[in-house]
Amino acid sequence: METAQQSNETAEKTLFPDEADHLAMIRDKLVDAIERANESVEQTDREYMAVKRYMAQYCGEIDPHEMFQNELSLRQMDKWGVFAVDSRDKLVKLLDSPYFARVDFREAASPNPPAAFYIGRFAFTADGRVLISDWRSPVAGMFYDCEIGPAGYDAPARRITGELTRKRQFKIKGGTLEYVLETSVAIDDAVLQRELSRTADEKMKSIIATIQKEQNRLIRNEQAGTLLIQGVAGSGKTSVALHRVAYLLYRHRGRLLAKNVAILSPSKVFADYISQVLPELGEEPVGVGSFADIAAEQLDGIIRFESEPDPLETAETKWADRVRFKSTLEFKEQMDAYLERMPETIFAPADYTYDRFIATSEWIGSRFAAYRRHPVKRRLQLLAEDIRNRFETENFLGDSLPTSRSILKSLLTRLTIKNTLSLYKDFYKQMNSADKFVMPAKNTLEWADVYPFIYFLAAFEGIREHPLIQHLVIDEMQDYTPTQHAVITLLFSCRKTILGDFGQSIHIRHRHTLNDLRQIYKEAECVELNKSYRSTYEIITFAGRILKAASIEAVERHGEAPELLCCRDGQAEIDQIEQEIEKFGNSGHGTLGIIVKTNAAAQTLFDVLASKQNVNLILPASATFSEGVSIASIQMAKGLEFDRVIIPAANHETYSSEHDRSLLYIACTRAMHRLTLTYTGEITRLLGA
Repeated sequence: METAQQSNETAEKTLFPDEADHLAMIRDKLVDAIERANESVEQTDREYMAVKRYMAQYCGEIDPHEMFQNELSLRQMDKWGVFAVDSRDKLVKLLDSPYFARVDFREAASPNPPAAFYIGRFAFTADGRVLISDWRSPVAGMFYDCEIGPAGYDAPARRITGELTRKRQFKIKGGTLEYVLETSVAIDDAVLQRELSRTADEKMKSIIATIQKEQNRLIRNEQAGTLLIQGVAGSGKTSVALHRVAYLLYRHRGRLLAKNVAILSPSKVFADYISQVLPELGEEPVGVGSFADIAAEQLDGIIRFESEPDPLETAETKWADRVRFKSTLEFKEQMDAYLERMPETIFAPADYTYDRFIATSEWIGSRFAAYRRHPVKRRLQLLAEDIRNRFETENFLGDSLPTSRSILKSLLTRLTIKNTLSLYKDFYKQMNSADKFVMPAKNTLEWADVYPFIYFLAAFEGIREHPLIQHLVIDEMQDYTPTQHAVITLLFSCRKTILGDFGQSIHIRHRHTLNDLRQIYKEAECVELNKSYRSTYEIITFAGRILKAASIEAVERHGEAPELLCCRDGQAEIDQIEQEIEKFGNSGHGTLGIIVKTNAAAQTLFDVLASKQNVNLILPASATFSEGVSIASIQMAKGLEFDRVIIPAANHETYSSEHDRSLLYIACTRAMHRLTLTYTGEITRLLGA
């Protein structure tokens, strides 16, 4: 009996016989290429092992020169082997899904018929012809940006103009042509709807087949030194940032390498979640770290610090006041004002004499001021070298002179403040805000003080910059204070892609805004993405009412309305959740997220359900994202997406404040297809307020 997939394939062959024939030709070419690639890999392996056996067998007889040549050959074969395996793996991926689009383009004034360009994840060349163009190539840009009619693209040498005469989109899976769509616009709604209706994969998916025009402009933006993306939930901003990295690695191959790119991620789980996007696009994985990782590197051997607490679980009033105080742009400006005058207030120039040699206080003061771009202690190092050099030029009689180190030691004694911690304490003292700095233990900082302290460290002693990194991606920008962003600008002087959504802030005590970040990144190009693609129209409309976010545009992909389930008591709510888990198991969906307000609540619910249900628990210490049922706090669920979402305890006791609007919005917008809220007592009034 014919399956639905076979039926689709037959229909497409009938409607588009040219495309069926073309796909068959491409498959044959790919099979041949894979066979040759396998032979190349096997040949390299044989040659490598032959050299290894020869070196082992005659190790006592080979002279050093021959040994060196053999070792060099092994290294070259090893590199070639890696390249051959990588090339073969790309061909295998192409065999499954060679391309997803076709554009027919005729150059201006050309007598030739339009040329057909097929576009896929990777380029494929056979018999001296480009059969598939990489999605990042200039010609592929016409697929995303141009409609039928006048069109063009920027080739390496010049702008090519002409006419776009055809656009088609394909779905090819397992080498089978599932559908072909003739389209005149960038992305046909039917394609977008089909792709969005599919279940979530275990890892974040590539979006190259459904990139929208506005997203494509961001991905291919090479002019912006810093790109600041404010995007609503489900707008694809993280995917855009990762695809932008892939595009830049492709465009600047040889100059920009994977080791030159870093991503600052909000959690290890999210880092794992996005880890396969770049390899899926043919690029090596890039480094992924966190603000805590950077702090640990900068403060190693200097001072300890506490981990960032769950912002929703710490209710101590004075602690909350300290966090709020340090989260504003005004606080960063107060630090700037203090540090601007600090060098001259803590270092008083005085004459430095050594036997008959003297450097006057006036000369020392002028040299100290000349190095104002450097940290204070580096300024003193440079000053000590200047004094030593001056004495050398005056030493006509060959007298003994002090070393630069001994001069520096003398200059350091003239500092009224000796280390960064003392300087940081003095800052609060000068502001009459000594109560705003509290150390939880000896030589240990609260998390809210970590980045302000590093900011002071940069001005006083110096910090370790990262010249190797040429492109930095910062996700969830709204969760980091202006001071944290200011430190990043000191550490990374490279291009940046910074993204987030100020409608999804989990830090109830943070008081900064998007405009504040624009003050930090003054040269940044700022863009907004207001269309949400992740959730169904019903879910995103429901979530938009919670946040009162009129700017959110929901894609017209319809599904079930969110379900509100009232339970008579806590046990009945647990029973209801278990019923929803059972429905999920029979649904064909791949992921179910049970999202609660705090990490402590996630642990409690896991302890209740784990004895009967196969569930995963996502906590700050977790490192991987898995399919199936996951229990997570709102903090840990940020950035993730699930086919289905359950939000327990959706009552007014749990979600009542204005900040809770943001939290409930985050939880709701994790759902792609189905959203269920369970509650006891009175349902949260935020749903109708």
